[in-house]
Amino acid sequence: MTEETEKQYCYRHPDRETLLRCNRCDRPICTACAVRTPTGYRCRECVRVQQKTYETAVVTDYVAAALIAGVLAFLGSLVAGRLGFFTLLAAPLVGMIIAEAVRFMVKKRRSKLLFQVTTAAAVVGSLASLLPALLGLLVLLLSGEPQAILSIIWSVIWPGIYTFLVGSTVYYRLSGIQIR
Repeated sequence: MTEETEKQYCYRHPDRETLLRCNRCDRPICTACAVRTPTGYRCRECVRVQQKTYETAVVTDYVAAALIAGVLAFLGSLVAGRLGFFTLLAAPLVGMIIAEAVRFMVKKRRSKLLFQVTTAAAVVGSLASLLPALLGLLVLLLSGEPQAILSIIWSVIWPGIYTFLVGSTVYYRLSGIQIR
């Protein structure tokens, strides 16, 4: 006994035949439009609507997060600049402090853009200590002294590592991504 079903086509791609349906709005979706969730497949619009309910940040949160992250990253870069190798230990600690300070200040409100703004501010704040070394490197490159260039490159490496570690720690800590 075979039952003929009416052919369904994706609501976004009318040329694609499909058997999938969004488990929220019940529209037919193709595999390109389907987003797998723990409860089944959903269309991208339903997923986007649901994600918006979790974004609770307000405008003042972005400003406060940027100021806190920038200032704390700058202060941390002043300390980490004198630590050399121990920057590898200090930078993630500074990143954790920044993330927790921002989380406390914004009262645990969330937004993907908030995490990105905070990370960008932390990177910009930590680059402030890197600027003198980069300017020195630029001057030496223009003057053409190869021996001095190597010494300046060493002075750029640790602040660069600090910037990378602080930025990645802040983002991963705020966004909740767990490295296993």
